[in-house]
Amino acid sequence: MDRDPFSELLRRTHLSAPSDVGGVIAEQAAALGAADVTVHVIDYELDSLMALAPAGGVPLSVTGTMAGRAFSTTTALRASPDEGSGERLWMPLVDGTERLGTLGLTFPDGVLDEPLLALCERYAHLAAILLVAKGAYGDAIERTRRRRPMTIASELVWALAPPLVFATDGLAVSGMLEPCYDNGGDAFDYAVNGRTLHAAVLDAMGHGLAAAGVAAFAISAYRHSRRDGRDLVATHLAMDQAVGEQFPDDRFVTAIIAELDLDTGVLSWISAGHPRPLVVRGGRRARSLIATPCTPLGVPGGPAAEVAHESLQPGDLVLFFTDGLSEASREDGTRLGVEGLGAFIEREAAAGLTVAETLRRLRRSLLHATDDLADDATALLVQWRGGDEHGLLPQTVE
Repeated sequence: MDRDPFSELLRRTHLSAPSDVGGVIAEQAAALGAADVTVHVIDYELDSLMALAPAGGVPLSVTGTMAGRAFSTTTALRASPDEGSGERLWMPLVDGTERLGTLGLTFPDGVLDEPLLALCERYAHLAAILLVAKGAYGDAIERTRRRRPMTIASELVWALAPPLVFATDGLAVSGMLEPCYDNGGDAFDYAVNGRTLHAAVLDAMGHGLAAAGVAAFAISAYRHSRRDGRDLVATHLAMDQAVGEQFPDDRFVTAIIAELDLDTGVLSWISAGHPRPLVVRGGRRARSLIATPCTPLGVPGGPAAEVAHESLQPGDLVLFFTDGLSEASREDGTRLGVEGLGAFIEREAAAGLTVAETLRRLRRSLLHATDDLADDATALLVQWRGGDEHGLLPQTVE
């Protein structure tokens, strides 16, 4: 067995097309001694793992399968294969902390020793990096992830969205955009520069392509000011003026723009007519963060923006969200509400789930009662110094 399969994988993917990369990853895994290799990527609904290699393979549910468990827990799992003898290894495909899918490999009995397991973990990491890198050059991976047609408005919103999961020392961030195939008007963004997290959640008036266009413009204005080094007040002013000048009709955008000092835990934010963020401390006691709001972006004649501050404690979770989330219906038909939303985050935090898995389960809970949300539901969940960044990394084989 070749114990160094990486060089050939890298060599072949230099000139491979995006539609070929899954097959190349599967073929080169033979150098590890693996057979029946499968590559699955997660769908937009975060419910199913869609087969990238072999092409046309069977989707796997995240719920109730070993592959799904490997994905949701970012843990490599050993099991018996569905057919024949040997041992099946399910590896999570993780780029940094962004969960992309799974890599399945079958080995003869007794072969999976510690050195080979370590090689498989590194191979899965390299495979995830290659999927992200090659995916930018074509549509094959993107099309595989889709189980339904996507609206033009959602195409625009998703094109601007950052990765759904990011973590670094003392910080974990996860985002959600729903309905994933028909979102138009909500958007979120974040960036980590030095020891500061910059974050924004926006909700443009209306729905569909017109609202998505306003939201996309507002996100671009936010990034322009942020990258220019402006503080929160100057950023808000620039965004407000840009939206008002570009859309002088009745269109407007509610927004939260925030900064978190990763060393001190001081959260600073401005609310432009947006729902109050929630903070969950110690896995309980969810409460709203109070700030004096100004008018939504693009609405003339409002008061000057005021920056609010909150000192976070280690382990605190902060949820930024749009009103479509709190107004969503529960299984019994009642509205979730801010209290219900806070209770859900409390419960998942008490269970020790990561920010990424918490939002995935929140999505499933909301859409269990209905496949069609009444309004866009967007969220950004942030944890400060709670250790989630370690839970989001690929874990030891069980």
